[in-house]
Amino acid sequence: MDHQRSLGFLMHDVASRMRYRFDARARALGVTRQQWRVIFWLARTPGVTQAELADTLEVERITLCRMIDRMAEAGLVERRADPSDRRVWRLHLLPEAVRIADKLAEIGAEVEREALAALSPEAADIVIDSLERLRNGLRHRETEAVGQREIA
Repeated sequence: MDHQRSLGFLMHDVASRMRYRFDARARALGVTRQQWRVIFWLARTPGVTQAELADTLEVERITLCRMIDRMAEAGLVERRADPSDRRVWRLHLLPEAVRIADKLAEIGAEVEREALAALSPEAADIVIDSLERLRNGLRHRETEAVGQREIA
C-alpha cells in the first residue's frame, strides 16, 4: 500500500497544510490558534458553557478556564452567569472578538478558495460531497458503536 496515497494520510496532510496557511494569516490578528478556535466556536454557539466548549475543543477544563481568563482580560470574551444555575458560566464574544471572528471567516474562505483552485468547480463539488458522505458514514458508525456498548 502506498501510504502517501492513503485516505488518512492525504486528509491529514491537506488539513495540516490548510491550517498552516490559515495560522500564518490569523497570527496578524494577534490571536493564537487556541484563541481563534475559541472565538470561532463562540461565534457559532454564543452562550455555550465553559464545560461544553472544553469538550468541543477537546481540551482540559482547567486549560480552557485559564485561556478564557486571559481572553476576558484582553476584552475578547465575557462570562455571564446562567440564569437557572449560579454555578454555570456562559461565554459570549465582545465586540473586538466579533470583529476578529469576521476576519477569521474571511481568512478561512480565502484559504479554502486557494486549496480548491487546483480543482475544477465540478471536481471541488465532488470532493466536498464525498467528504460529507465520509463524515456522515463515520458518525453513523460511532452512533452504532455507542448503542452496542449500551446494550452490552
